[in-house]
Parts: sequence; C-alpha cells; structure tokens
Amino acid sequence: MRRVGLIGGLSWESTRLYYDAINRTVAARLGGAHSAPLIVDSLNFAPIAQAQIEGRWDDAGAEVVDAAVRLNRAGVDAVAIGSNTMHKCADSVRDAVSVPLIHIVDPLSEALSRDGRSRPLLLATRFTMEQDYIRTPLAEAGITASIPDEADRAAIHRVIYEELIRGVVTDASREAFLQIIAAGRDAGADSVILGCTEIGLLITAENSPLPVYDTMALHSGAIADFILYGT
Repeated sequence: MRRVGLIGGLSWESTRLYYDAINRTVAARLGGAHSAPLIVDSLNFAPIAQAQIEGRWDDAGAEVVDAAVRLNRAGVDAVAIGSNTMHKCADSVRDAVSVPLIHIVDPLSEALSRDGRSRPLLLATRFTMEQDYIRTPLAEAGITASIPDEADRAAIHRVIYEELIRGVVTDASREAFLQIIAAGRDAGADSVILGCTEIGLLITAENSPLPVYDTMALHSGAIADFILYGT
C-alpha cells in the first residue's frame, strides 16, 4: 500500500471524518485488521480561519504549504488537503512538493459527470461559494455550479464557522440547510454539492431533497484508491 500525507485540522472535525472514512474503505476492501497508512499533519485552525476572514490568503496558504513540505520530507507518496476552502492554495502545494496532490475536485467532477449531473447547487463556506477555485474546474468539465442567494450564503457560512467546525449539530441548522437545498431544486439544480467537508454532519443522501455529492466522502474515496491502487 502507498502512504498518503493528509493535511488536517481544517477543521479537526473534518479530519476526524476523513480518518474514519479512509480507514473504513481500506478495511472494507482488504478485510481483516487492515487499515490505511496515513501521516496526518494536523494544523491549528484558529489562526488560519482568522487569516481567511481578514483576506490574508498568503498567510493561510503558507501554513498548508509548510505542512505539505513536512509530509513530503516524511516520505509520503501523495498529499491531500482535508478541506475545500484551503484548496484555494492547491497550486502552491503542487509547486512545493515532489509527490502528487490528490485534489478534491477530481473525484467530485468524475462523480457528477458519471451521473449526468450538470447543474449542481454548491453549499460551502462563502470563500468557496463566491470564489473560483472549485467552480472553475467544474466548469471546465461542463458542470455549472450555482450558489444560494446572499442571505443563504451568509447563513451557511455562519453555521459552518460557529457550529460545524466545533462539532455542534442542531436540528434548526439542518432544517435551514434543507430549505436552501429545496429552493435550489425549485430553481433548477439537479444535485447538491456538500462543498464544505463538515456539511455531511447535517445533510445526507437520506434527508436531502436533491441527490448528494459529499466532497469529504468522495475525496476520502480517492485517497483510499491511491493508497490501495496508486490511482
């Protein structure tokens, strides 16, 4: 098996989900006591989150790049960023390491295209919804991601930063997200992207009004595939 370096702590709740999903996939495919060979560099998210808020993306990105370099030096065969938002610095990570970056958009784009979904609704942090580092690669694959209106974007962002990254899950927030997804469906969306790696704490395929594409689950699957098959 190949070893992957996971840049975590973005948030630690998200990293917990990644670790569980990757190991469960490896165990399910190999059986017995098998688990995933991972090195996790778990960052302190508070200063990174503050840099995001203040628009100091070079500072936030530098933390992620430094983690990638440490993992590269530790001898991993690939690196992965356990966050949608911090894929804003994906190109800088690629440039800083000699091993592949397992990008979160690749398995997402493949899954949407395979299922014929071309008009997904993207739910994420404001940064991910309003900037282009996730939506542009999707557009290059013929997938046009829509985003909620201003008020709903603010509500989603608040829930992510004030609740989900702290492990707080409430029925009220779940219902608010479900209403936003239903509005997207009524506006013509054919699916919903859970484009923040903690949103799966609230929304699942079982409760969503639209077919769900959970980036954390898809990315974890791609990481497991690399560990097992090198692809």
